[in-house]
Amino acid sequence: MAQRRGPILHNRAPLLGVTPPASGRSSPLQNYEPTGHRYADDLEGQNDEALDGLSAKVKLLKDITIGISKEVQESAKQLGEMNDAFAETGGILGGTFRRMNNMAARQGCRWLWYIVFLVIVFWFFLVMWWFRR
Repeated sequence: MAQRRGPILHNRAPLLGVTPPASGRSSPLQNYEPTGHRYADDLEGQNDEALDGLSAKVKLLKDITIGISKEVQESAKQLGEMNDAFAETGGILGGTFRRMNNMAARQGCRWLWYIVFLVIVFWFFLVMWWFRR
């Protein structure tokens, strides 16, 4: 790792190309001539700009993940409330069916014919409504 930071740091012209003289970057050197070498200050300035861009992207990703976390927590809370509501509804329906079975046991088979008749009437009205549309 130490070998890579040595002389290779100042000899990046083959990789990065020639810097034009009017690049808009400030240089501490007064007599700057475009010799094809980028100086360490220019490279550090570019690194700082890239670091600022990456920092903005990391902040954006952090905000997105915080938003996802809040959404997951809200969804989990809502699912818990729905689970409680369904459990309560299941208890109500269980009691209703239990009372219906008690009624059916007392009345015999006559209640079955009432239910069949209601299903047929409901089906008839449904078919009539479907064909009248």
